[in-house]
Amino acid sequence: MSVTIRDVARVSGFSIKTVSNVINGHPQLRPETRQRVQDAIDQLGYRPNLSARNLRSGRSGVIGLIIPDLTTAYFAELADAVMRKAAAKGLAVLIEPIGSGRDNELAALSGKHRHMVDGIIYNALTLNAGDAELLRSVDTPLVVLGDTSFNGRVDRITMANTAGARAATEHLLAVGRRRILALGAHEGEIIAAAELRLAGYRQAVEAAGLTFDPDLVHYADSWHRRGGAAVMAKLLDDGLKFDAVFAFNDTLALGAMRVLQEAGVRIPEDVAIVGFDDLDETRYSLPALSTVNPRRDEIAEAAVDTLLRRIEGGSELEAHEIETGFSLEIRQSSGPVLTGAAGANTAA
Repeated sequence: MSVTIRDVARVSGFSIKTVSNVINGHPQLRPETRQRVQDAIDQLGYRPNLSARNLRSGRSGVIGLIIPDLTTAYFAELADAVMRKAAAKGLAVLIEPIGSGRDNELAALSGKHRHMVDGIIYNALTLNAGDAELLRSVDTPLVVLGDTSFNGRVDRITMANTAGARAATEHLLAVGRRRILALGAHEGEIIAAAELRLAGYRQAVEAAGLTFDPDLVHYADSWHRRGGAAVMAKLLDDGLKFDAVFAFNDTLALGAMRVLQEAGVRIPEDVAIVGFDDLDETRYSLPALSTVNPRRDEIAEAAVDTLLRRIEGGSELEAHEIETGFSLEIRQSSGPVLTGAAGANTAA
């Protein structure tokens, strides 16, 4: 005989309604309630009848994920995290890579797949506060991943860009570095993540009693390996003196590391390097790359839960904004902390 929701209710000690709320990802539940119901589900091997549930609710059981591309490691790993978190809620994910640029981001809001899904998680790179009303006009439940402030008018999940960048720079200062490159700023362009990470870098430098030096801030048109490699090759040709690099993402760092190593620069003895994103490959680079972990799983879970809240509650709910935490993963590329905290991770 197949296991039913009544069986789960009996074993967990909660009502059928409470069990249903857990299965459907209702956000207003205590963690211990959610865990007890999940334990009962695991014990009994219960599998909800998604087709029947979707027919009753008038929903597809599918959410959309709009991202720039899947060739960038960060977005591929983010997509994986979203799919895993959505699957735990009984949802499938339709992934739509749209390419870069404002025109593509705007077109995606009225794309052909929008009415095939119950809601959308939307990673915006170029939209800004002035686009808040445009986002609010989308008639599909929407959660934005990104760092532009929408003044509390749009459901939004963001990462600790400034705090993470400051922690990375403080670590480099703690290992005795004083001429730290900031690699990945965007000149003449409003890119929120780049601006926030530069702000964190500057805060750390000035808090250490050093003068912020614009000559140590370097721009990259592309946050890919080729961008980091191109900038580093030019800096070496120019003869700029530096003893550390804080790269605004891991792929910039990996590209820069390749050029430095080909030039005979030792990492971390001559130049210490820290990236941002904690991509899986950073554990296997030589040397392993120190990096800021923005907690993609936490971002994905917050995004899925917030989207379900919006799907259930409709447009009447107030906008929900969440900033996730981070941890600093100290590996071989930056060397040990001179104060005796070698190898320790810092978290927020």
